[in-house]
Amino acid sequence: MLVLGIETSCDETGVALWDSCRGLLANLLHSQADLHAAYGGVVPELASRDHIRKISPLVQEALGEACVQLPDLDGVAYAAGPGLMGALLVGAAFGRSLAWSLDKPAIGVHHMEAHLLAPLIGADQPPLPFVALLVSGGHTQLVKVGGIGAYDMLGESLDDAVGEAFDKVGKMLGLGYPGGPAVAACAEDGDPVRFRFPRPMTDRPGLDFSFSGLKTFALNTVNAHQPLTGQDRADIARAFEEAAVDTLVIKCRRALAACGCQHLVMAGGVSANRRLRRRLKAQLDAEVHYAEPSLCTDNGAMIAYAGCQRLSAGERTPLHIVTRPRWPMTELLPAILRDNVH
Repeated sequence: MLVLGIETSCDETGVALWDSCRGLLANLLHSQADLHAAYGGVVPELASRDHIRKISPLVQEALGEACVQLPDLDGVAYAAGPGLMGALLVGAAFGRSLAWSLDKPAIGVHHMEAHLLAPLIGADQPPLPFVALLVSGGHTQLVKVGGIGAYDMLGESLDDAVGEAFDKVGKMLGLGYPGGPAVAACAEDGDPVRFRFPRPMTDRPGLDFSFSGLKTFALNTVNAHQPLTGQDRADIARAFEEAAVDTLVIKCRRALAACGCQHLVMAGGVSANRRLRRRLKAQLDAEVHYAEPSLCTDNGAMIAYAGCQRLSAGERTPLHIVTRPRWPMTELLPAILRDNVH
């Protein structure tokens, strides 16, 4: 099955082609980081307009790279939510209309399910069940995965997601947008013992997260050390990153113990953080799986792969276009693959 995947949930236009027999044939991504940098964050209207400009040329380029034509497609998958409404509508309208014009099936994909499945694109696939840590710009979640669509929510952020906290701390430190990679890079030169930030909600039972207090602690530290020197920035970035990483590791350890699982899958943009990867590998009594860096941030490959799984299970999205800015992953139904297609 050859599936075209389209990702337009936020500020990156991703287009990819996934073949269930040959694997990933093309994976193209246009980032809007430079467009939004002047504003310190994503401007939804600008994001939507840029998706409109880029989506068709990227599809044509992906087809050329894979040496296939539109009639060769067996289905079209697009991100239907969660995300920015206007941005989602661009990809959904384009993808659903393209599928209709080709008389091919279409499927609206859950953005976070696609992130969760992205590590499965490689050869190193964990056995079921496993625990998934989803850490993206807007989500921090721990999920027990019994199969595609069989999700048990163990814990999630009650306020800011860890990715949002990274971006906001990056802005506090004047490191630009996006803040996550900038904070991580700055932290490499930081003193690990000068500041100690709290590890929120780790002094009580449970698997939920809260990063708003950690963000406020960082802001208070920034304000107390004005004007900031370069070393101040590095030390604060290091203390924040250490606290965020420790919090995630502690919660993952608890989740694995509660579920009796020996495998952890980490997905989402923050999963590219090197300190987090090293700490999970060193401190968890479990095998950790994650996607290659290019598949950690939003991308079309994860949409194409997730869409292929759903289409192979016989699922189809009706002709009318529906997008959901908020869409709990627990509402998804299990996918039973008819043809054992991966």
